[in-house]
Amino acid sequence: MGHRITIAGLDATIEAEPGETILDAALRGGVAFPFGCQSGNCGACKVALLSGGIALHPYSDFALEEGERLQGLVLGCRAVPMGDCDVALLESADWEVHPQRDMKCRVVSIDDATHDIRRVRLEILEGGPLVFSAGQYASLAFPGLPPRDYSMANAPGEAILEFHIRLVPGGAVTPFVRERLEAGDELRVRGPMGTASWRKRHAGPILAVAGGSGLAPIKSIVEAALASGARQPVRLYAGARAERDLYLLDHLAALAARHTNLEVVPVLSEPQGPTARRTGFLRDALRADLAGGLEGWKAYLAGPPVMVESCVEVLDELGMRRADCHADAFYTEADRQVMQQAMGR
Repeated sequence: MGHRITIAGLDATIEAEPGETILDAALRGGVAFPFGCQSGNCGACKVALLSGGIALHPYSDFALEEGERLQGLVLGCRAVPMGDCDVALLESADWEVHPQRDMKCRVVSIDDATHDIRRVRLEILEGGPLVFSAGQYASLAFPGLPPRDYSMANAPGEAILEFHIRLVPGGAVTPFVRERLEAGDELRVRGPMGTASWRKRHAGPILAVAGGSGLAPIKSIVEAALASGARQPVRLYAGARAERDLYLLDHLAALAARHTNLEVVPVLSEPQGPTARRTGFLRDALRADLAGGLEGWKAYLAGPPVMVESCVEVLDELGMRRADCHADAFYTEADRQVMQQAMGR
């Protein structure tokens, strides 16, 4: 059974046979897809992967740099769809690719956002500036520890980088951040990465959905959109288990007071005792509130994989196009190892 491929910029939809590359499927279907060497060496068929999964045949680093791959670019002649997917020619892609930076940074402050989330702010000492799109992430490497990925919570252009790091019990890195990291400590930061970033050219309503520390990239997206003068409705759902897991509500309330197009909806899934907050799962809140349709909307989601995946399923049910749904599921290193084992790697 083949896979459907939508190509933005060519207004084309094609079917790829199992094992067939995107380029081969396009050429077989008579689509004027750009290409050159057809062997992964020239980069002429480079496109942005908007949604879906692909496997890449070997290619030259000249044709596709590591930083480009981390930000969601693929080579049509090397990309084999693993399911339905959406791609865009680079001149029509609605997101930006930024230079990769390998930076030396220093911790300027640490504080507790919740009982298990620390807010870490960094200044760049060498290798900057870090130019990124709201919603992207970076790899943080503390001395002697393996690197881990965390989203920028600050808006692009700010001098101080902000990260929200949740404690993973038994983890190799987050217990260090929780118990030993101090102001003045230095680390390496590499980025930006990720494609679940704010689409500046979109003028329709914005749905922002955060679970736990997924509020970091969602905060960045919402703040960047509002700072740009966006006047369309912006609805932000902040999900947590209990009251003690919510954070930044005062900050978001102040933001909403200045921008009347912003609505903030906290949702508790497991409240400890009576609460005036909305309760239940985020997916059910979305299903109830957005049943009228999502024509013209874009959604940005970040947080635990189960939350992100269940909410994306609801948005599918409500008719949102996958190309308008930009999701970043926060997999732990243990999650990644389990997935790799399941894939036989």
